[in-house]
Amino acid sequence: MCRPMTDHAPPIAPSAPRLILASASPRRLELLAQIGITPAEIRPADIDEAPLKGERPRDYARRMAREKASATTAGAGEIVLAADTVVAAGRRILGKPESGDEAREFLRLMAGRRHRVLTALCLASGTQAWARLVETIVRMRPLTEAEIDAYIDSGEWRGKAGGYGIQGAAGAFIPWISGSFTGVVGLPLSETATLLRAAGIGADMRGAP
Repeated sequence: MCRPMTDHAPPIAPSAPRLILASASPRRLELLAQIGITPAEIRPADIDEAPLKGERPRDYARRMAREKASATTAGAGEIVLAADTVVAAGRRILGKPESGDEAREFLRLMAGRRHRVLTALCLASGTQAWARLVETIVRMRPLTEAEIDAYIDSGEWRGKAGGYGIQGAAGAFIPWISGSFTGVVGLPLSETATLLRAAGIGADMRGAP
């Protein structure tokens, strides 16, 4: 279980633990590879991701990361890394669109405005867990209907919070961010690396099978 939560770094393990990634996201796997981390296993968490009534975006992101970690079975010598990325326009949570029409609605809402991207991390070992929340402000330039239509037709919006991926073609829509680029992609690398390094997992000490 992912409890109790703390912002302190985890204690350094006497030997490198096996890292379990509680996500099937290829983007998170690629980001970990950038800092030399290869998870021992990928065990995607299967949870209900519906927001609670009146739930704030920050609270929702934290809860999702915590519940993903809690839902992932880990044995002795294993550490679970879970994350959740939330796009928020004001207090509205923009999840993964279920259709092209919903993705189009999201893009129209964000075009010409700033929005927030919140990525929560939960690193769990046994009955303890350590958490981080990274918030990035993103400005999307005004978009024409033709640009929105072309992006929807590309299919790139599928499976992405807010209906866009900054690392792909939608990067041309984003002239400015304040915060973590990798956090917007799905895993803030600086904060992730700090947590993992404190747990004994680093670029030269991988979570190996």
